[in-house]
Amino acid sequence: MASNLSQPHFHDEDAAFAYVEARVWPEGPVCPHCGGVERISKMQGKSTRKGLYKCYQCRKPFTVRMGTIFESSHVPLHIWLQAMYLVVGSKKGISSNQLHRTLGVTLKTAWFMSHRIREAMRDGDLAPLGGEGKFVEVDETYIGHIKSKPVGRAFHHKMKVLSLVERGGKSRSLVIDRIGAEALVPIVKANLDRETHIMTDEAHSYRYLAHHFAAHSHVNHRRDEYVRGEAYTNTVEGFFSIFKRGMRGVYQFCGERHLHRYLAEFDFRYSNREAVGCNDEDRASRLLSGIVGKRLTYQTTCARA
Repeated sequence: MASNLSQPHFHDEDAAFAYVEARVWPEGPVCPHCGGVERISKMQGKSTRKGLYKCYQCRKPFTVRMGTIFESSHVPLHIWLQAMYLVVGSKKGISSNQLHRTLGVTLKTAWFMSHRIREAMRDGDLAPLGGEGKFVEVDETYIGHIKSKPVGRAFHHKMKVLSLVERGGKSRSLVIDRIGAEALVPIVKANLDRETHIMTDEAHSYRYLAHHFAAHSHVNHRRDEYVRGEAYTNTVEGFFSIFKRGMRGVYQFCGERHLHRYLAEFDFRYSNREAVGCNDEDRASRLLSGIVGKRLTYQTTCARA
């Protein structure tokens, strides 16, 4: 039985370009300069760069890398595809150090590649989750190191994350500034369909949601109540469990500036998991659909890191 990583596009540059082009340009090459689709020819010279095309409408050259996370990268495209496959296939993530050792690139390059891949994982779909007859669990958590003794449950110095997980569907996670009804309710309203049945814990911040959605059920963890019929938050807590194990065990540290990209990574893998019929190869293929228009420079990424 052959390994998935033995496929040609993981080892041959021409095959890698063909693989990416088939997914980025399913109907043929598109010029990133003028948007033209006609009068485009592939350059065939022996000294020509791999995958180089020329648009005879604007008379400018281009490759499928242009306008994507691959632009201006000196890393071969087949190495990029290996990195993407490793990231989407690792349930709790894969560290830059591990990519550096596995791919044979420098640690700095592996770190930057990881962030570009996470940027491609960011879902630009703003359609609300849930809908009629659907359940969405909502909960918040804290991430980061404890620097001082907390007062009660108020870890104000830690980073705060709000996650919305549709049962049998997608997850959507956001970095938030504070915990409270005035901050949480507008976010939940903006991201969920009004016909959704909301599931939360006993936090007072969620008491106002019942007026905005079809129904609102909650469980009281303080009284050791975790399941009451269809009312539970086990799904979103399972998502947090995977997220925190990855952040603590694999990545170990994350600055607030980059947290939204790590959340995008875990959301992407959860929303394209085996339970919804998506295997590692499918995830890698879907990831390619998110590479366009997400150029990320090293200076932008590492500034104030």
